[in-house]
Amino acid sequence: MARKLRVPKAFAAAAVALMIAPAANAQPVEQFFARRTITISIGYTAGGSYDLYGRMVARHLGKHIPGQPTVVAQNMPGAGSLKAANYIYEVAPKDGTALGVVVESAALEQALANPAALYDAAKFTWVGRVATSNNIFMQWHTSKVQSIEDAKRFESSLAGTGPGSIAETVPRLLNALAGTRFKLVSGYPASNEAMLAMERGEVEGASSSWAAVSVAKKDWLRENKIRIILQTAPERTAALPDAPALPEMGTTPEDKQVYQLYASGSAIGRSVIAPPGLPPDRAQALRAAFEAMVRDAEFIADIQRTNVELDPLPGERVQDLIVRTLNVPAAVRERAKLAFGRKL
Repeated sequence: MARKLRVPKAFAAAAVALMIAPAANAQPVEQFFARRTITISIGYTAGGSYDLYGRMVARHLGKHIPGQPTVVAQNMPGAGSLKAANYIYEVAPKDGTALGVVVESAALEQALANPAALYDAAKFTWVGRVATSNNIFMQWHTSKVQSIEDAKRFESSLAGTGPGSIAETVPRLLNALAGTRFKLVSGYPASNEAMLAMERGEVEGASSSWAAVSVAKKDWLRENKIRIILQTAPERTAALPDAPALPEMGTTPEDKQVYQLYASGSAIGRSVIAPPGLPPDRAQALRAAFEAMVRDAEFIADIQRTNVELDPLPGERVQDLIVRTLNVPAAVRERAKLAFGRKL
């Protein structure tokens, strides 16, 4: 009599999973996304521009994706949003149901050997950019420091929001290359908490995006509660003609290049990413939905009601910017890494 072949349960389960995965990936895009939920992980807490744009995308993207899935946003703060970037890269499902909004300098932090960056930014699926960005550094009106020149003479405490955040990397650069005396107080999850700390007197200064400050802190601007001492755009913007742009800080060609490198993150701005390795048809569907969304009258009206910028860029173009960022000239990379005390 023939003996019955026993298959270990773990092996059987793995075999079933292997059979199911290709079948799921072979589903038509509309059939796959129908009745599913897409989660956008935002690398910061509520109140800042990353959260603002991420939730705006969550409100409008779903209707443009075949199958019209539900899209929800969740906050995942930590390490200046690199916690969310690492999650999207390593853990999140690679089937089109996970998206993210993370710090604009994610590729740069990888290029400059930030130990918290555990991803290859070029391998993310870049879905599209909603807007460029301009991060600002501000001092409370009672601080001795009311300019970058003041910061070279007096110590000033700044709220830090994680090792990968603009709020920490730029002051460290300025201390190393320009001789400022900023004292970082780390531990704040995002710019909203950092600005609250400044208002309470826990620190003298903070950083946020101009988009968030111009919308949520109009009273500060109107009552001269803050002084904006720096903007991280490549050059001074029309909205902030009196605040120096980051590249102006350089006094040598090498230092100017380092500052220009950080200012280039403005072009990445508030972009939406997905994990690497998505099925090509779903990646294309997400990118096409994003492009349809940024042209949609309801989305544009939402942007206008919020009074923030809309400067979209297709995912393929953002991907090109990321590759360019990763190709940092060796001399500039080494100069920046030395400024941060990172291993060469």
